[in-house]
Amino acid sequence: MNIVVVSDTHMPKKAKELPPRLLKDLKSADLIIHAGDWQTISVFKELSKYARVVGVFGNVDGPDIKSHFKEKLIIPICDFKIGVVHGHGQKWTTEKRALAAFKEDHVDCIIFGHSHIPLIKKVEGMLLFNPGSATDKRKQTHFSYGILHIGKSIEAEHVFYETKN
Repeated sequence: MNIVVVSDTHMPKKAKELPPRLLKDLKSADLIIHAGDWQTISVFKELSKYARVVGVFGNVDGPDIKSHFKEKLIIPICDFKIGVVHGHGQKWTTEKRALAAFKEDHVDCIIFGHSHIPLIKKVEGMLLFNPGSATDKRKQTHFSYGILHIGKSIEAEHVFYETKN
């Protein structure tokens, strides 16, 4: 199973449309996970043209997004449980907030966003994955999104690119 993972699209403020590089992988996605900061429901509608979309809301999302998505989500896929949270809050780092959100749950992978900083890291056997941002790289050198490959294990990779056009 191939899952495209995006976060912090901030559309239409940071981009008027999804980047061509992302569209290429969306065409073969079995599932799309969005880790918040959609900014408009039109992002969900656009992503839904390619595959089933699940996700959470982020700190810049308004009532329209919050009425469709929760703050935290656990997705069972094959023999794994994937936790999704945006990662915003007042204390700690984004990574620590993401870990804290699932401290009472058994998950195999936590997907989060908010920082716009791509991350793949193992913590006590659990995969932490931040796809970065496909449309708002901030101080990063590249735009990015992620792909999870799920079979007998969960493997994560980033897709990096220099321009969103």
